[in-house]
Amino acid sequence: MTMPDQERIDRVRDAFAKNPRQMTLHLARNLGIPEVNVIRALPDGLSIELQIGKTEELIRSLEPLGKVHVIVTNGAVTLESFGQFGNFSTFGEYFNVQTSSLDMHIRFCALSAAFAVRKPGHMDGVDTLSVQFFDAAGAAAFKVFLTFGSKAPSPERQAHFDQIIANFRA
Repeated sequence: MTMPDQERIDRVRDAFAKNPRQMTLHLARNLGIPEVNVIRALPDGLSIELQIGKTEELIRSLEPLGKVHVIVTNGAVTLESFGQFGNFSTFGEYFNVQTSSLDMHIRFCALSAAFAVRKPGHMDGVDTLSVQFFDAAGAAAFKVFLTFGSKAPSPERQAHFDQIIANFRA
């Protein structure tokens, strides 16, 4: 569905106001728009666009966090992993993350947007902090959750999230 930018923003914000805990993927599907448009339209600075041209540095900045929750979703499957970023390498078009708990092969050329997102978790409403990467079609490529609800972010996690925003804000 094609709609003017302001109409899309208003529809996202209205739906979000009714249920701020809903998953952005579901909201996008319900509105018939790419998920990246939902993230861009979140109210009150809940999403901050990051410099996609610094993707490698951004991903490397996740290593000091230790274990994080990584989610990858496509049209048929959602895969969730709890692991640590590190042991980085580049091979051809791939930037690799290969630790004992996380094995990812990321094609930078396929990424078109990244955001720092603070949003109530869908399960318990406790704020989550995440860094989310999107492809050119507006679908989430992968999401890295620094916190995943159930308790407020620790001061250390909050500080790291704030530093990511300070270092990579678009």
